[in-house]
Amino acid sequence: MRTFLIAGNWKMNGKPSEAAELAKAMVSKWEGKTLKSEPLICPPFISVPAVAEAFKGSSFKTGAQNVHTEESGAFTGETSAAMLKDAGCTYVLAGHSERRELFHEDNELVAAKTKKAIESGLTAILCVGEKLEERKNNTHESVVADQVNSVLNILTEKNAGQLVIAYEPVWAIGTGETATPQQAQDMHAFIRGLVSEKWGENAGSSIRILYGGSMKPENAEELLSQPDVDGGLIGGASLKADSFNEIISIAESI
Repeated sequence: MRTFLIAGNWKMNGKPSEAAELAKAMVSKWEGKTLKSEPLICPPFISVPAVAEAFKGSSFKTGAQNVHTEESGAFTGETSAAMLKDAGCTYVLAGHSERRELFHEDNELVAAKTKKAIESGLTAILCVGEKLEERKNNTHESVVADQVNSVLNILTEKNAGQLVIAYEPVWAIGTGETATPQQAQDMHAFIRGLVSEKWGENAGSSIRILYGGSMKPENAEELLSQPDVDGGLIGGASLKADSFNEIISIAESI
């Protein structure tokens, strides 16, 4: 039985009071039901405690959108892995395309954040993916390989259970474009092959790889039906309880 990870990234949306209401609306649909899928929401830092409280006693998990590489210190505006855990997080994103693009996070920094998160007991969702020009000039696989290997090279196969990889075709985020199911499957299979090559077949087959390019209720079934797609990293569709719950329902039916 496949256990899909259905992860919502709320980005910089929702005040704590709004986040709590949205989280409660999501949970209410599944009250008294056992889910085979694993729903996860990554709200803004300030809303993590409110969301974690709303999710208590449910199947929903709480994650963060970013983490610092250090335990503590003079890093104004940053948040440590220990702080995230104490606030109720079990997951954290690392290297989201917006962090790479807008905040100039390179592979080395993303790898350090991923390693720190895992060493601190969190599950890291490593985000990788190519831009449109990289897809067009056929360097998309080498770009993604560099992003993935920068992390695999500083961890070991024993970390596979705490690492999730999310493939974000950057050209399909917020544009209304979506990679075709075959394009998604091809890259997911490529990423799984990279893990198998570095860490062995067991790690390669067990690691979860999410599709993070504008998954929504209209395309979720086709994407989640691909053999190497283990869930979704969902942006806009996670900001409404009905659409996010519909994606969960689709995952439950597969």
